[in-house]
Amino acid sequence: MGKKRKQPEKEVSVKKEETAPERPKRTLLGWKDKDAEVEEKQQQNGDSPFFRNKEKLLVTCSRRISYRFRHLMLNMVSLLPHCKKDSKIEAKESKGSTLNELVELKNCSSCLFFECRKGKDLYLWAAKSPNGPSVKFLVDAVHTMEELKLTGNHLKGSRPLLTFSSNFGKDAHWRMLKELLIQTFGTPKDHRKAKPYHDHVFVFSLLDDHIWFRNYQISVPHNETDKVDRGGLDKMTLVEVGPRFCLNPIKIFAGSFGGPTFYDNPFYVSPNERRAADKRKKAGKYAHKVKAKTRRKAHEQDNPLQPDEYADMWKGE
Repeated sequence: MGKKRKQPEKEVSVKKEETAPERPKRTLLGWKDKDAEVEEKQQQNGDSPFFRNKEKLLVTCSRRISYRFRHLMLNMVSLLPHCKKDSKIEAKESKGSTLNELVELKNCSSCLFFECRKGKDLYLWAAKSPNGPSVKFLVDAVHTMEELKLTGNHLKGSRPLLTFSSNFGKDAHWRMLKELLIQTFGTPKDHRKAKPYHDHVFVFSLLDDHIWFRNYQISVPHNETDKVDRGGLDKMTLVEVGPRFCLNPIKIFAGSFGGPTFYDNPFYVSPNERRAADKRKKAGKYAHKVKAKTRRKAHEQDNPLQPDEYADMWKGE
């Protein structure tokens, strides 16, 4: 038998596995592609050329705080979605180091500390941690949301607009306070607890060297006939929500909860001095009454009444 002819070897073609393209991740804000993921990683590592606000705020208070001041603090916590609340701490001389440690443990960059003294005086510390600056306010004219019962209402967790009166730029210390308030009360964009809406506004007004705080709802008509066009501010109205309070700056420090003094308010009068002046005023009024009684007695002794000749006329009848 003849030999079989060798068959040419067939080329075995290995089929490449056809894989579907990777599906982008879905987030609450939409579909995220690879470029967005790379950009987000760069932002997390600090390599991105774009600035991203990562402000976080710690809100806490001192022990033995009164119920009105505690309600004010809780109102501010409900208005600031980027804040974290912590338990009470002792208002001692070492509170600065304790608060700085708490801010670092909570991964925050700012702090609002409500300090109550004598059960009637409220002080507010606003500080940037750990390098400062920080400012100490005396809080006056406190009115909480529960007290006011105003008709305004806005979405919880929405980002506020911050407005400042024009006279904040007249002096250096007011400009520093304005920047500190912007960084403290401003909610960062795309914060995980914040809603992407602007339906209320924080108003900081400078009057008589005091900062007056108000919170207003931006009310817009939603009827088809009354819909507001872009830029149509004439139909928008402001309805007050609350709370209300007044901030009297005492001192501005270079560090966090202490350090060199940048500014010392020359017009500040402590609540103890006010109460002492009121007591002296009341004591002066009492002394005036005592002197008037003494003068009256001396006058009666010097000018006795003459006996009345007709006093006993009808006595016998």
